[in-house]
Amino acid sequence: MAAGGRKTGRIFILVALLLILLVVAAVVLLRDQIFPTPSASSEPTPIPATDLVKIAVLAQPVTHGTQISQDLILFVEYPRASLTEGLFFTEDQVVNILDKRAKFDLAQGTPLTPALITDSPAGSYASYLIPRGMVAVSIPISRLTSVAYALQPGDHVNIIGSLLLVDMDAEFQTILPNNSGVILLPGGPLGEANLGTAVIQGGELVSGMTGRTVIDTTLNQALYVIPSEAQRPRLISQTLIQDVVVLWVGNFPEGELVMGPAPTPTPAPEVEGEGTVTPEYVNPDIITLIVSPQDAVTLNYLMLSGAQLNLALRGAGDDQRIPTEAVTLQFLMEQYGIPYPAKLPYGIQPRVDEMIYPSLENGQ
Repeated sequence: MAAGGRKTGRIFILVALLLILLVVAAVVLLRDQIFPTPSASSEPTPIPATDLVKIAVLAQPVTHGTQISQDLILFVEYPRASLTEGLFFTEDQVVNILDKRAKFDLAQGTPLTPALITDSPAGSYASYLIPRGMVAVSIPISRLTSVAYALQPGDHVNIIGSLLLVDMDAEFQTILPNNSGVILLPGGPLGEANLGTAVIQGGELVSGMTGRTVIDTTLNQALYVIPSEAQRPRLISQTLIQDVVVLWVGNFPEGELVMGPAPTPTPAPEVEGEGTVTPEYVNPDIITLIVSPQDAVTLNYLMLSGAQLNLALRGAGDDQRIPTEAVTLQFLMEQYGIPYPAKLPYGIQPRVDEMIYPSLENGQ
């Protein structure tokens, strides 16, 4: 029985080996069909060609107002399926571009569109920087009124206005007090109407200025008091306009205008035998602001009326508007607790009639 079992096991092993040999032989014979080798002469599947059209782009950068010529135009391919009618200028429409002008500063490679060119003569570059509904107006500046010349295009400022106010006669529209006169009837010293002076001192006519009557408590006598000087104007300051954008500082340069910090003078080339001559830098005396039409009229009135305007620089990104109170002498005394100086039996020697800071050695 044991011998029969060993015989059967040998048969199974032989059958298994035979099957393995048959599988290996089949793989070797059919390897080209199971794992095909790419042929050297086989070609890739062709990709259908895309329908392209040539559109006009700038071959080099141009500035505002530049006239478009043939040498400034370059054509690049663009998918026709993505082309919107009238958006770009195609190769057969190049005649519609020539001799027109650029509305803006354009970079190299910019596709030309009808919105970027114009037939009419180009206006100022600055006009394209003014938002719709706003205007630009220029006002004079100095070192003290322009934050020590720190202002640059794009800064935001507040405008502070200061005025000197006086009392006026509403009918005459003249500064008070009025001058007075007296009419001498016929038969008087001059025998005719006389608009002379009405105030008499020491038996002589000394002034025609209107004053007021006061009772001297010591003498119990009426006195006619007249001013010792002309009326002193009263100063008032207030923030007039907030969050105003600076368009330009100084005079606008001729030709190309580049927004940003004001240009600095370029040193002149060095001449043989001489040193480099640096041109003198002239501080700006004018600034151009972007304001509403109403604020432009207000600024025009203030300049013509002799008001003093001061610019306060705002922090970057600060667009809040804070109400302010008008400042007068009374406001200063009350708001900051300034007491009225008492009349003392002593004083400073030498007397001080005008406040002047001591001069420094360097003259500043």
